[in-house]
Amino acid sequence: MGCSNYCVLVFLSWLLLASSTHELKSYETQVLLQLRKHLEYPLPLSSWENYDADFCNLSSPPQLTIKCENDSVTELRIMGDKPAKVSTEFSGFAIPNLTLSQSFSMDSFITTLTRLSSLRVVTLVALGIWGPLPDKIHRLYLLEALDMSSNFLFGLIPSQMSRMVKLRSLSFDENYFNGSVPEWLDSWSNLTVLSLKNNRLSGEVPSAVSRITALSELVLSHNLLTGKLPDLSSLSSLQLLDLRENGLDSELPSLPKGLANVFLSNNSFSGSIPQQFVMLDQLQHLDLSNNHLSGTPPALLFSLPNISYLNLSSNALSGSLAEHLNCGVGLSLIDLSDNKLVGQLPDCLDSAGENRIVKISGNCFSTDARDQHSAAYCRDVDKDKGGSRMREIVVLAGVIGGIVVVVIILLLVGLLFFCKRHRTQHAVVQHIAPKVKQDDPPSGISSELLATARIISQASKVGNQSSASYRVFTVAELEEATKNFDQSTFLGEGSFGKVYKGRLDNGSSVVIRSLTLYRKCSIQNLKLRLDLLSKLRHPHLVALLGHCIDDGMQDDSSVRRLYLVQEYVPNGNFRSHLSENSPEKVLKWAERLAVLIGAAKAIHFLHTGVIPPSLSNRLKTNNILIDEHGIAKLSDYGMSIIADETEKSDAKGDAIKSGQVDKLQDDVHNFGFILLESLVGPITSGKGEAFLLNEMTSFSSQDGRRKIVDPMVLTTSSQESLSIVISITNKCISGESSGRPSFEDVLWNLQYAAQVQATADADSASHQSFG
Repeated sequence: MGCSNYCVLVFLSWLLLASSTHELKSYETQVLLQLRKHLEYPLPLSSWENYDADFCNLSSPPQLTIKCENDSVTELRIMGDKPAKVSTEFSGFAIPNLTLSQSFSMDSFITTLTRLSSLRVVTLVALGIWGPLPDKIHRLYLLEALDMSSNFLFGLIPSQMSRMVKLRSLSFDENYFNGSVPEWLDSWSNLTVLSLKNNRLSGEVPSAVSRITALSELVLSHNLLTGKLPDLSSLSSLQLLDLRENGLDSELPSLPKGLANVFLSNNSFSGSIPQQFVMLDQLQHLDLSNNHLSGTPPALLFSLPNISYLNLSSNALSGSLAEHLNCGVGLSLIDLSDNKLVGQLPDCLDSAGENRIVKISGNCFSTDARDQHSAAYCRDVDKDKGGSRMREIVVLAGVIGGIVVVVIILLLVGLLFFCKRHRTQHAVVQHIAPKVKQDDPPSGISSELLATARIISQASKVGNQSSASYRVFTVAELEEATKNFDQSTFLGEGSFGKVYKGRLDNGSSVVIRSLTLYRKCSIQNLKLRLDLLSKLRHPHLVALLGHCIDDGMQDDSSVRRLYLVQEYVPNGNFRSHLSENSPEKVLKWAERLAVLIGAAKAIHFLHTGVIPPSLSNRLKTNNILIDEHGIAKLSDYGMSIIADETEKSDAKGDAIKSGQVDKLQDDVHNFGFILLESLVGPITSGKGEAFLLNEMTSFSSQDGRRKIVDPMVLTTSSQESLSIVISITNKCISGESSGRPSFEDVLWNLQYAAQVQATADADSASHQSFG
């Protein structure tokens, strides 16, 4: 009997436990549905419609991740598609189609979110969330990672967040936070990543930052920060320091020895470059451009063991560089332009070849290179510093005195009129105020157009500063470079013309492309188009170094050939790194994503950073080149700009059927097939577009993927990262152009896939180390 009672008691206890577990799951399900309602039913949550089962096991799109432990949600990631920065000024109110509606309540949303009390990871990106972040967010006391980038958060970063002591990663990029960077940051002793770029934060960088000893990434770029930068040398784990585009105006501080990437450009740093910088033996990228730095740069800075990028342009650096200056083996770009440097150019800068770009324009070097000032220019600047400063003080005093006099006169005039018009003034103000509020920008000039114009301006500036700046070649120079276009220099025939490899007088290797011109080609019009093409400068574009028009005779109607001179990229094209014929060169999935992201950035620049945009770039895997550092560079771009002047016979490439013209001119569609080749390999892609479209149906199942996806991809990718790329590939190659995504969407998805893959790789490495 006793045994029977005991069994009944155990059964009832189990039943009660099962009931409570069910209630817990049901409760959190209701919380998730409430969050969906708060976010006004975003597309990534559309699968929740009429769904009553367990969300922890729900198959979700790549933009949504839910992970659970012990029947509680521990990870919630939702990636929306709303832009964070808008052309009109965001003033703290809802903006139709960009933010959530006026009825959205940030306070209610955070209250609901905190009911998921077991959350450790929260990512809510590009969802149009707007409003000040409430203090109650600290109730998520278990939170280790918080990312609310690309939204419309404003006001101060809540002080109560200092209680979230488990935080390891915080990203509030692309928002509208103002006020100062919090002084209490050192409360987050476990923090490894702090990213607050593209906000409106002002004041100084607090000294508390230097006490977060676990910090590996500090990103505060594109804010309004001023004053002195604290000593960061105690941050032994710091790998990335990005403070670009601020107003920091102190001398450069000491930096931790382990730093790999330092970006301090576009500030007001002054004084000399500290000798301590030559002790940063892990340094790979150093950008100190557009500051007020003076003195001679330390010679050892150029020979740091890992340095690959050194930008010291647009400062006030002076003196002469060491005659026997050594450059690091991996140093691929040195920019010293727009300084006051004099003397002979050291050999390692003067003999820049195919593996190194050196920019020196705007100095006083004793070299035959163009764009150098006379030595007197740099001497006069130094000699006249004292007198110039005194003149500036006198002028400033005069200006201030004049302003004081004008203000006094205006006050007197105002007093005279005040008595006569005080009764009508209020009405006048009421009448004028609405007009001021409703004023539009100048007609015909949109803010988007102005932004694009600035990008064009910057592109032009980069092109003009380059020591390998754009130039016009002679036929004789190109014949000498290619041994009179000998067959041994012939590389093949691309989409636009025959391609040769050449070597210039300075020893640098180049690619020379030969194109046929129309008989009645307008040389003036062609030169205008070439001028636009020459200004396209981007890290992921093969640089156009110059051109040559072979007119043969003086009459323009006899023009036959146009030669384009481009940089030589030594490591082959993307297709050759996908082929099983060269197994030692085949790229892993993460490496393929890096190449695809680089190419997508270049194409996005061609679509949005150029006026007029270049939309037809004949994208193929063999037009994406890879340099010795694994960096992707897009070739054959922008040819649509000069296509009207070249013979149609030179644009060979793939056969073009009349019904496919629109697709071939659609860069998104063509890039979709590049994505597809990245997934399945180039051998299958050679079977034709129709075959590939049929094979795409295999991606819907795991067995199908194993049959068609490249084995290297299968063995080096996570399922989630692979699914993201498969999804965006399907959209890109959609038969309806209206269903294809923008290149901004393509780039976002690729970057997200890379982030997911990096996380998976890190988890795998962690498991192996503890296994």
